[in-house]
Amino acid sequence: MTSPLHLLLARTLTLDPAQPDAGAVLVGGGRVLAVGSAEEMRRIAPQAEQHDHRDLLLTPGLADAHIHLVGYGFSLSEVGLHGARSVSEVLARVAQRAMNTPHGTWIRGGGFLMSELGLNDFPTAAVLDEVSPHHPVLLYSRDLHSAWANSLALRLAGVTESTPDPEGGKIVRPLGTLLENATDLVAGVIPAPSEAQYLAAARAGAADLVARGYVSAHTMAFESPEAPRALQTLASRAELPLRVWATLPHERLHLAHELGLGLNPGGLFQWGGVKFFADGALGSRTAWLHAPGFADGSGTGIPLDSPDLIRELGAQAIALGLTPVTHAIGDRANTEVLDAYDSLRGAAEARGIRLRIEHAQHLRPADIARFSGLTASVQPMHLQGDGAMIRQLLPHLERETYAFRALRDAGAVLAFGSDAPVTPPDYRANFAAAISRVDDEGGRVAPHEALTELDVLHAHTRGPALAAGWDDEGIIRPGARAAFTLWDRPGGNARALVL
Repeated sequence: MTSPLHLLLARTLTLDPAQPDAGAVLVGGGRVLAVGSAEEMRRIAPQAEQHDHRDLLLTPGLADAHIHLVGYGFSLSEVGLHGARSVSEVLARVAQRAMNTPHGTWIRGGGFLMSELGLNDFPTAAVLDEVSPHHPVLLYSRDLHSAWANSLALRLAGVTESTPDPEGGKIVRPLGTLLENATDLVAGVIPAPSEAQYLAAARAGAADLVARGYVSAHTMAFESPEAPRALQTLASRAELPLRVWATLPHERLHLAHELGLGLNPGGLFQWGGVKFFADGALGSRTAWLHAPGFADGSGTGIPLDSPDLIRELGAQAIALGLTPVTHAIGDRANTEVLDAYDSLRGAAEARGIRLRIEHAQHLRPADIARFSGLTASVQPMHLQGDGAMIRQLLPHLERETYAFRALRDAGAVLAFGSDAPVTPPDYRANFAAAISRVDDEGGRVAPHEALTELDVLHAHTRGPALAAGWDDEGIIRPGARAAFTLWDRPGGNARALVL
């Protein structure tokens, strides 16, 4: 049976340099067949079903290049703390959930920033105990690199004042805040969700993205193995509504063949990368910095995966056809990852793999040129919440913070994402932050790094496709996937259109 033909009539930005603008797109069998004027397309396929969107703008489909997709799905039903401006507001939200939750049931949430809560010191368990004496509580900071637990949660996890810090983590005293790998001490005793709950979270996260106008996503590690498995299950049932490029934690690289990694069987789910963490995050004071470190005297952060580990396992990943993907926020972390990548570039280029650095937030000027040929997977929306902290904690790095224009000019591919559930996957925030550079306090962060509207569109469509090695995505030309976003204006209201 012949698949139907569809003729899309719309003002079209193709992002194809050979034909940047068009008035119509002919689609069939899930692929773009031809691009041109409405008259040309009607002559080619007079029988095609017409879809008149001439009051809208048609572009390649939106992509979120950095999201924890199933974790985001779970977060939609947890205690949301984004926008909380005081400790009392956090306590009120937790108390409300506790009133409607059976005693003994875990309460999870996240999205707070210490700076927004007006805190100079890490919060304690005793404060949370006031509203949650009968429920174990674990609340993640917005960057997911620290967590705030109450006494019952710590007791169930066996964490006491004498518990030693785990490798790559710190238990803050007085008890209550856990940094980096120390969060696992409490998270590890929370009852694991069932398979049905993972599937429900995967559906919820994917459906939410599609409703926002997205057609694809890169889901990062930092989730349990059941998370990508749920996405694979949805894909196998033809229930996955968007294309997914997934990364594997480097600890599970030895399972690559068993999981089908590197085989690239096609379909909407693909294992594509291996994830490393070079450091933590700014808000949790765990970003790895060159001296002098944080301006408040809190040190130089916490290094996590070593450069030698990234070199060794990165080479194994490339041999399997997988992309090394490394989280690096502090300037020292970025330097060390770039050093490690120098030894991997040749092998990666031979396999057609583009090495990736996630976040790349704070850089030394000398390191920016070293991003040439790499993917800088960045989240402009984080600038909005980080502006005040940058001025307070990293004034010496402000000029090269969130250096989007400089990275682009150096030859890096920009791929924009949200890091949800760290922040909601709202492309509007990325457009606003990348173009205006205005933070939540009204200050402008390194305004010389501002991008244009077209730059941002490219970084939210074609950039992620190039990062994933998808030549058929993020562009409108014959042979490309028929996955589009319709806009009233770029960065305005959007909806996905996949045929």
